Amino acid sequence: MNYSIAEARRLVVKIGSAMVVDAVRAAPRAAWLDGIATDIAELRARGVDVIVVSSGAIALARRALKLTRKRLRLEEKQAAAAVGQIRLAQAWAEALSAHGLTAAQLLLTLDDTEDRRRYLNARATLTTLLGLGCIPVINENDSVATAEIRYGDNDRLAARVAEMVEADQLVLLSGVTGQGVPEVLRALWIEVAAARAQRAGSAE
Repeated sequence: MNYSIAEARRLVVKIGSAMVVDAVRAAPRAAWLDGIATDIAELRARGVDVIVVSSGAIALARRALKLTRKRLRLEEKQAAAAVGQIRLAQAWAEALSAHGLTAAQLLLTLDDTEDRRRYLNARATLTTLLGLGCIPVINENDSVATAEIRYGDNDRLAARVAEMVEADQLVLLSGVTGQGVPEVLRALWIEVAAARAQRAGSAE
């Protein structure tokens, strides 16, 4: 595994909701998205594959659905995700297309990475999209999730995706600050390494 971003040939970049969504306007942060799209375009020009795991769907829909309470029921979160996923995909498509890049939306759950058949199907789709020069933008499929939607779910999904596509680096971009962030990243890489070892063992 390559721990140098400068030398990585395949990156998974997980982007938190606070980076993508303007909380005051409940709208995409267009200027910030354009900036990250510029960075992705530069990486692609160097031959680096980039996969984005983006949060933000629920936050983009809360105001439109008048779901302004701090705590929402699971079914309310799922409804907001169903509305917000369209808005999130559109925001990424517009930001990336401005730099000549094609966005591709994938909605996955953690279960998709644990079921062997769905895992292989998702990996094949991602590999094909990267081969076609697309930028896969992945979000957890919260609208059909059967478990409570929790903070950090997309972090775990990003780690599973990094293992799935054999990424050299997993990068977490978050509006959350604090001493815990490096520990979270280290824990996620441990999960990636364990999943790779398990896959290798089952293939023998």
